[in-house]
Amino acid sequence: MPALSHGRQPDPGPRPGAATGPGQALRWFGEVSGHGLLEVESGAMARVLAASPTLPWAWFGVAAASPPHGRGVALRRSVDGFDGAVRCRLPLPLASEAFGAVFLQHVFDDGADPLPLLGECARILAPGGRLWLATLNPWSPYRLRWARSGLRARDAGHWQAALRSSGFAADPVSLQWLGPRWREAHGEVGVGAADVLRAGVALTLTKRVHAAIPPPRLQQLRWQTGLVPRDAAAQRGTAAAREREDGEG
Repeated sequence: MPALSHGRQPDPGPRPGAATGPGQALRWFGEVSGHGLLEVESGAMARVLAASPTLPWAWFGVAAASPPHGRGVALRRSVDGFDGAVRCRLPLPLASEAFGAVFLQHVFDDGADPLPLLGECARILAPGGRLWLATLNPWSPYRLRWARSGLRARDAGHWQAALRSSGFAADPVSLQWLGPRWREAHGEVGVGAADVLRAGVALTLTKRVHAAIPPPRLQQLRWQTGLVPRDAAAQRGTAAAREREDGEG
């Protein structure tokens, strides 16, 4: 997936000599600081899955993260695309509307363009299914722990706009902040004012079920008593005229 050029970022650039190739920055999640966030997200994914339709799930994540438990397809970001249940690139070799939940766990945090994969998620997610996207929070003090690693954190407004551009325009998005604020081993989740400083943010939406178009109403014909159809009246008038002519003859 190609890199995305950004505007203002609260994080400094990659440190001199750091690996900046596709997916290289995502190795930070394998460090102690990254694990402190991934552990909290595992519980959050389990709660999302419990409220999703009873269909298989699809999970796209970084190498250090673990997919949910149960029946699903797990794919990890790689230099060439995705590895896991299948090795593939976009478009995904997955059936349309076949998954009750789709999880995206930090697959865009190296600056990858999110639109191609988000568009595929809109295709494979079943109506009524839930999309869960976890990303770094650019306003958290925890950003100092990934500073100069090559990771790129973008705010919630960026992700909401990306979702609208990818086929989720009619679906409302809810936000939840996850993980530690600063201490690596102390992470929770929340939606309060103090939670906006947590290391990560998760966006969740439910794909709207589009109502079927009802069939057109059948026009009902109503007969009114006492009225004679026009054709029948004309026939009777013609017959009466013939009788008069025969009588005169």
